[in-house]
Amino acid sequence: MFRAPLIVAIALIIAFAGGILSALSMLNASVGFGAIEVAGWRAFPAAQMASADPYAKAHRAKGGRLLYGSAEGLQFTALRDAQGLTLTGTCAYRMSGRTPTTRLWTLYAADADGNPLNAGPELPTAKNSQTVLRRRDGTFDIVISRTAKAGNWLAIPDTGAFQLVLTLLDTPAAASTGLSGLSMPVIEQIGCGQ
Repeated sequence: MFRAPLIVAIALIIAFAGGILSALSMLNASVGFGAIEVAGWRAFPAAQMASADPYAKAHRAKGGRLLYGSAEGLQFTALRDAQGLTLTGTCAYRMSGRTPTTRLWTLYAADADGNPLNAGPELPTAKNSQTVLRRRDGTFDIVISRTAKAGNWLAIPDTGAFQLVLTLLDTPAAASTGLSGLSMPVIEQIGCGQ
C-alpha cells in the first residue's frame, strides 16, 4: 500500500538532489561561455553583458560580485605559467612584458575562489600601473614570490595553488573589437623552494 508512494518519494528526492548538485557543479566549474585566452590569461568578456548566458548570470549572482560594464574594464586570470604548470606559493615567478592599452591596471594573487591572498602585514600584495617600475620601452618585470626581491615584487604566502588576477580598467580590449591582437605579460617560473 505504501510501496508506490515510497518509490515516488525516493525518485523525487534523487531527482531534486541530482539537479541541485549538477547546477552547483556547473556554477563552480565555469563563469560561462565565450572565454578568450591569450598567452595563458583567460577572460570572460561576454559574462559582463546583459545578454550573458544563464550560467554566467548565475555564477555572478552566486559570487555576489559586480562585474565591469563592457566599456569599463576586463578581468583576466592566470592559473598556470608559460610552461603550463600550476602557479603555486612554493615557487617564484617573473611576469614580464606589457599589458594591452589601458588607462589603469591592477594585479593581485588570489585563491581559487578569487579572494585576494594575504602574505602578511606591510607586504606588497598588489601592484598597479601607477606604481610599477618600467623600462624605457614600457615593458616591466614583476617578481611574484614569498621572499623579498629587488624591484617590482608581489608578495604571496607559502600556500598551494593560486591565480593571478589582472584587471584592465578603461581599455579598448573590453570592447568586442579590441580582443584581437592583445599582447599579455608572460609568467615564467624562476625557481622553487626559495
